[in-house]
Amino acid sequence: MKNAPTRTQQSRQIRDLTILALFTAIIFLLNLTPLGMIQLPIINATILHVPVIIGSILLGPRKGAFLGGMFGLASMIKNTMTPGLSSFVFSPLIPVPGLDRGSAWALLICFVPRILVGVTPWLVYTLLKKLTGRRGGGVRAGSMALAAVVGAFTNTALVMGAIGLVFTEAYAAAQNIPVEAVLGFILSIVAANGVPEAIVAAVITPAVCLPVSRALGLERTAAAEAAV
Repeated sequence: MKNAPTRTQQSRQIRDLTILALFTAIIFLLNLTPLGMIQLPIINATILHVPVIIGSILLGPRKGAFLGGMFGLASMIKNTMTPGLSSFVFSPLIPVPGLDRGSAWALLICFVPRILVGVTPWLVYTLLKKLTGRRGGGVRAGSMALAAVVGAFTNTALVMGAIGLVFTEAYAAAQNIPVEAVLGFILSIVAANGVPEAIVAAVITPAVCLPVSRALGLERTAAAEAAV
């Protein structure tokens, strides 16, 4: 029989659920408003992955995966409600070019990479902490920044890679390019979008994580959750 949670444990659970709800609300706010995009000279960089990465580092991989799932859900809703040329890869309710129906593969592309965005940053940050030991804030900030870069590229690389693998011909038709040009087109998107999005995540993540984790002692909670 499990022991009843102590008052301290209950307080931590309430605190973590409150932060989880806050990050979930931020994800939907960013997804449904222009706030989720940063205007750059050449392209627009999304920051939707940043709350997921921060939640992963602060709250652990389980809650990070939940936030990633919310990221995927928000993306599917937006692509269903306001479809664009490539919305069929994110929503099974949008017909695939050349067909009169959507594809269930869209669920895999929309959710699996985003869920992993909530896991890989924690794995990288935890590994770096073990390698570097408990050192100063500069080392921790660098570890968080690197974990954020991995999380950002997890999203970009897996989403675009899955699109190229599953929807090669349909994606070529939607973008009005030859099928043989899809790979190069996808790699250009990974480079053009992935790099600035990774940089944005690397800047924002430690700027938020360091003061919040110090104030609330969240890293201990994340470590305890992962050990369960």
